Amino acid sequence: MSLFIASLNSGSNGNCYYVGNGKDAVLIDAGISCREVERRMRLLDLSMRTVRAVFISHEHTDHIRGITALSRRYQLPVYITAATHDNRVLIDKHLIVNFNSGDKIDVEGLQVTAFAKHHDANDPQSFVVEGNGTTIGVFTDIGIACDQLTYHFSKCHAAFLEANYDIEMLENGPYPIYLKNRIRGGKGHLSNCQALEVFCSHRPAHMTHLLLAHLSKDNNDPGKALELFAPYRNDVNVSIASRYEPSQVYHINADSSHTSRVKTVQASLFG
Repeated sequence: MSLFIASLNSGSNGNCYYVGNGKDAVLIDAGISCREVERRMRLLDLSMRTVRAVFISHEHTDHIRGITALSRRYQLPVYITAATHDNRVLIDKHLIVNFNSGDKIDVEGLQVTAFAKHHDANDPQSFVVEGNGTTIGVFTDIGIACDQLTYHFSKCHAAFLEANYDIEMLENGPYPIYLKNRIRGGKGHLSNCQALEVFCSHRPAHMTHLLLAHLSKDNNDPGKALELFAPYRNDVNVSIASRYEPSQVYHINADSSHTSRVKTVQASLFG
């Protein structure tokens, strides 16, 4: 009754998230190069042979940079909405699998549910991955915490949740006003405070892990984000999905107690 998760990279320089059950896995986004995906998978003792598909959230470069080479090299089906693909995402035709918001897609022993999010892209989607009685959410590039987000967050045993910017750092930082307004304008990104509100108001009792994701290099600080969450985390393991290196692999066990358990998966599990 468990799944294994990892962030291969998280930030405006590239996003890629791994969810697997020990035999089959999916990647959410491929915003780093094929070579970097391979290297970081090896660092974590994860095998590309277990990856069955890649799901694309939207067409921004930091989510699709590596998808052409990665899908072609491993002949991976790429699940992508027609509107996102029409925005010139380059994928070999026979590897494209279109889906619609609200679809539940079975990939071997995993089920992936897509739902629409508020972001300045063509048809942006968030994803929930379920398997072995365990639910994982991948929630980044979110302008506002809509009802769909909070509903799906409330079902998760673990989640990647955007905490893109610190409000004061953004306000006092070097970005031009139009870019600041884009980030905080409802179709950009969630702030640390907005992410905390989601966590405090909609966290289920069975949640054990939260990875704060897509932190801005210029408008946030990992220490600030963790400090903000610290008084409210209780027994949830709250960590940062870094823009510089992969996270460890987390073992998310739906049968565990409320005490957070962190475990690096051994290579033997993944061949």
